[in-house]
Amino acid sequence: MTVKRSRETEIAQAYRHHDTETGAIMPSIHPSTTFARDEQYQLIAEQFSYARDENPTNIVPENMLAKLEGGEEALLFSSGMAAAVSVFQALSPGDHIVAPAIMYWGLRGWLIDYTKKWGLDLSFYDVANPDALSESIIQGQTKIIWIETPCNPTWDIIDIENAAQIAKSCDAKLIVDSTVATPILTRPLEYGADIVMHSATKYLNGHGDIVAGALVCSKKDKFWEKIRQNRVQGGAIIGSFEAWLLQRGMRTLHLRVIRASETALKVAEYFSNHKEIHQVLYPGLSSHPGHNIAKKQMALGYSGMLSLRIRGGEESALKIVKACNIFIRATSLGGVESLIEHRFSIEGEGSPIPKDLIRISIGIESADDLINDLDRSIKK
Repeated sequence: MTVKRSRETEIAQAYRHHDTETGAIMPSIHPSTTFARDEQYQLIAEQFSYARDENPTNIVPENMLAKLEGGEEALLFSSGMAAAVSVFQALSPGDHIVAPAIMYWGLRGWLIDYTKKWGLDLSFYDVANPDALSESIIQGQTKIIWIETPCNPTWDIIDIENAAQIAKSCDAKLIVDSTVATPILTRPLEYGADIVMHSATKYLNGHGDIVAGALVCSKKDKFWEKIRQNRVQGGAIIGSFEAWLLQRGMRTLHLRVIRASETALKVAEYFSNHKEIHQVLYPGLSSHPGHNIAKKQMALGYSGMLSLRIRGGEESALKIVKACNIFIRATSLGGVESLIEHRFSIEGEGSPIPKDLIRISIGIESADDLINDLDRSIKK
C-alpha cells in the first residue's frame, strides 16, 4: 500500500531509509578508503572502488537532497566553495560568466582571480536594475548565469524563473546558490534552474560541526558529468563522518528553517521602525523591494537571515555587535545558535557592503530573548 507522505515527514525519516541487512534506521559510516575485488578481480560492489570516486556513506544524504530539491542527482563536496569551483572549472577559455554584484564574498573574490588566470570573461550585474541581467548576456559566449537568492548579505531577491528564461535564450546554464533559502523554502529547479548549489555547512547541516558543499542537477547531461569528473580529479570529496553528520542534520531541516524564519520575521518587524535603525533588510517585510518575488518563490517563510543598517554608521554598528550577550559574534549562518557580525570588518577594503551593515543569522532561541538582547545593545 502506498501512503502519501509530506516532505516534512519524508526528510525526518530520511525517506524511510533503513539498512536492509541489519534493519538499522541510522545509516552506517564507512571510513574505508578502498574497496575489495573478488577472485575474478571484479569489484564486490561495482559502484565503489576508491573513496575519492565515491563512498557508501554519501548515498543517503545525496539521495535525500536530490529528492528534497526535485533533482535527478546530487553530489556532495568537501565544502561549498569546492562545489562552486567545480562548476566553473567545467568551462572552457573564452566562456563568459554572469553573476550578481552582491553575493557570497569568498566566491566573488575567487571568481575575480580565477577568471583572469583561466581566460574566462566575468560580468557582475546590479540586482536592483531589472534589465541588468539580460543586458549582461553575450550571445554565443555566456555559458553560466550564477545567481544567489536571497543575496548575501543584503538579501536582495532574484526572480529565478526570469533568470531561467534569460539563460535559455542564450543557451547558458542557470546555477542557483540556494544556501539561504534551502529546499524547505525554495526549490529552484521547479523554476527552471539547471543546478542548485548549497554550502551544506550552513542550514543543511545546521549544527556548525562540518564543512560541506552540494550540487543538485535537473538532469545528468555532459556538463554535469564534467562537474562529477572535477570532483573526482580534484579530490573534493566529503569525508565519511561529515557525510553522516550531514544526513543527521538534514533530518531536522524543516523544523529549524521554519523556526528561524518565523523568529527572523518577528525581529525584522520589531526593528523596522526603530529610531536607531536606518533600514532593515529582510525579504519578509512588505517594504522590501523583492518582497513580491519572494512571496512567489519562497514557501513557508523568508529564511533566518537579515541585516540591519545602523543610523550611526560603522562605529555605532560595531558598538552594537560588541554589546550583545545572547547573539554570538561569529561568521557563518544557518545554525541553531544566533550569530551577529559587522560584515564589512569581515570582508575588508574592496567590499561593496555598506559599513553600517550588521548581518544576523537567527537560530532557534526564544524570539523575545533575541529581540531584547539586540534592543538593549542598540540603546547601550
